[in-house]
Amino acid sequence: MYIIVGLGNPEEKYLKTFHNMGYIAVGDVAAKLNVKFKKKECEAYVAEANINGEKVILARPVTYMNASGRAVKQLLAKYKTDASHLVVLYDDYDIPKGSVRIRPSGSAGTHNGMRSVIAEIGTSDFARIRIGIHDSEVNIPIINYVLSEVKKEDYELFISTCQRAAEAAIALAEGQSVENVMTKYNG
Repeated sequence: MYIIVGLGNPEEKYLKTFHNMGYIAVGDVAAKLNVKFKKKECEAYVAEANINGEKVILARPVTYMNASGRAVKQLLAKYKTDASHLVVLYDDYDIPKGSVRIRPSGSAGTHNGMRSVIAEIGTSDFARIRIGIHDSEVNIPIINYVLSEVKKEDYELFISTCQRAAEAAIALAEGQSVENVMTKYNG
């Protein structure tokens, strides 16, 4: 069983911000699998899907970004799975806007939500799908940038990027190797 988590902030005012790309992408996973986030458990909104006969849990933590790890830890415990079956989708300021980067493991980089996940579950050995948000033409502090709304002229770019990230998450949950998924979706 896989758990696919999209990082973000739960309030409506954050809905269209860069920091909610993970929420948007896991919402795209739910749409592609024809499921809805109907229940709240483990400090997250949760949807249950089925891929190739296996249960898949989709989650949007309600802990706010910087405490996302609490929800992830609770989900792994409740569903009795380990980090090898965890996929985390999130925005990444360190890569160019519109890029998708899949990795089998790694550090948190500049991302506080990922720092929280790694600290809470005690490992960085889990798949992550990073959605690039960096715009080299914008020169404001990172915290202000990630909490700002996506510009209208970039909206379509981010819709397609989140959909590509969602397809990659589904491919991982189908059992495709991280290497194959990286080859197909990175870029």
